[in-house]
Order: sequence, then C-alpha cells, then structure tokens
Amino acid sequence: MELKGIHHVSAITASAKDNYHFYTDILGMRLVKKTVNQDDPSMYHLFYADEIGRPGTDLTFFEITNAGHTYPGNNSISYTSLRVASDEALHYWEERLDEYDIVHDGIGEKSGRKILPFQDHEGQRLVLVSDENNKGVAAGKPWDKSSVPKEYGITGLGPVRFTVPDLAATKRILTEVLGFRDAGSYTSSDDKVNIQMFETGEGGTGAEVHIEVRPELQKERPGRGSVHHVAFRVADYQELEKWHNRITKERLPNSGLVDRYYFQSLYFREPNGILIELATDGPGFDTDEKVEQLGESIALPPFLEDKRNEIESNLLPLETKIDK
Repeated sequence: MELKGIHHVSAITASAKDNYHFYTDILGMRLVKKTVNQDDPSMYHLFYADEIGRPGTDLTFFEITNAGHTYPGNNSISYTSLRVASDEALHYWEERLDEYDIVHDGIGEKSGRKILPFQDHEGQRLVLVSDENNKGVAAGKPWDKSSVPKEYGITGLGPVRFTVPDLAATKRILTEVLGFRDAGSYTSSDDKVNIQMFETGEGGTGAEVHIEVRPELQKERPGRGSVHHVAFRVADYQELEKWHNRITKERLPNSGLVDRYYFQSLYFREPNGILIELATDGPGFDTDEKVEQLGESIALPPFLEDKRNEIESNLLPLETKIDK
C-alpha cells in the first residue's frame, strides 16, 4: 500500500459568502461542490479545486459563523500551499495580490522552489508554489472560465506544513505507519527553523509534508483562518479497508470507515494531535452533478435529501459580488 499524495485540505471560515468571493473571484479557483457539513448540515462545506475537482486539487472550507480569531501555534497544520505552473506565474500573482491589497511576503525560495507566501482575508496562511521543476505527482488543470488566465491558474495543492513540539512521534506515524519517505530538509527564511520534508507516492510538490519543530510555542487556538485537517489519497475502498486495519493495529483511535458520498474516508489523530484523513480518489464530484454544472446548486448526499428544504432555508446565498 502506498498513499498517492495529498487529497484535500479542509479549513475554517466564519463567512461562506466572503470565502466564496475570495477563492473564486480573486484566486480564480472553481467551486466544484457547494454542499453542507455532513456532521452538521446547518453549515456550508465549500470545495474549491481545478476544472473538475481532481483529487489533490481540493481546498475545502467549513463555515462556522461564530469562529473566533486563530492564535497560531503548535500541534497544527500551519500552512497550505497552492501549486502554479511556473516561476513566471508567481510574478503574475505578486501583482494580482498587490492589486487586491492582499498581505504577502514577496517571492522567495524554499526547498529549491520559488514561492509566494500570503494570507487570505481571514488570516489563512497560504503559499503559492511554482511547479516549474516538479517531477512528481502531476498537477490538475485550471478551469477555463476562471477569473485568472489559465496559464497562471492554481493547479492543485502543494506541501502542507505541520508545526509540532516533538518530531519523533509525528515522524514515526508518517514513515512507519503511512509509508512516507525522508525527502531532505531546509531552513525557513522567516524564523530560521530547520524544516524536515517527507514525501509519498510519486513525490514532488503534490505529495509532501513539511514539519517544523517548535517546542517553545503554545498549542494553536484554532478559529477562522485555521486548518481543520489534511487528507491523503488512497486508490480505492478496498485499499482504504487495509489502511483501516493497519491504523487499528497501531491502536490509533479512529473514525472507522466513513462514506462521504464523493469519496470514502478514515480519520485519526497522530500523537501531536493533528487530524489526518485518508480518502479515496473516487467516486468524484460528478456523481450527482454534470461536470459543466459543478457547484451551481446545493448538492446533498442521499441521506440528507429528505431534509433539503430545512437545510436550504438555513443557508444564505453566496453569489453577491464584492467590489475589488
């Protein structure tokens, strides 16, 4: 068994409407699924991705309207990166972020790749990363109806960073349980901390976890702009069952197999408290909508369909445009 790379990252927003405008109007990602949190249907769950929502391209958000400010710290997923095709694309994005008065750190370099760190309107910590020299997991394809030119569009998810107080425990889960490989290290430019890199599957930009060890930090207090969990790609349900057996044998408390309709999942926490999901590549987001119409209507899994009227009455529309 081998995990194929990053499947999706799920984060928290206090306003689905503002979140929708930022990730579609400004970042140019496609809303491929407009649905609800299956564990709490009173809140939106929005999925932004490439043109068809390929596994490895999904950045998702739960709307928690009373979510407070995030106080960054330990035991957290401390940034999410978004892939673009080239170094040239980063220059386009630097100008675009300036145009929209978005906080960013300028173009830099990390582990041999050009990057552009920035934050969204709620302080979500993001990094645009160039795929110019990528030889690993293939990227997705930007939507041709995006507000961003296709050659500069976001093509998927890049490395995620874990911030933890102790490396050994998390490293053991990644390498001995999940099968990640050591992929080297680098020193972060901001705080001069050594970052350990791990990769899975074909490796490359879409298959890495970076870990920084910060024992001096307090535990993160999550809120709007924080990451809830990261999911890694599993080929199919039969393989997910094998992963469930392995996780259970390791005596890691877990969710058991969960049907999320668009994919099947398994959740568990590694020893430093970071929530990890294993998710199948299919069936996919076109299960209940045509590809051309993805994200246009509120999609509900069959077990929530009989509550559609109640659910829709509690959700505010997303589609009012914001000024630049």
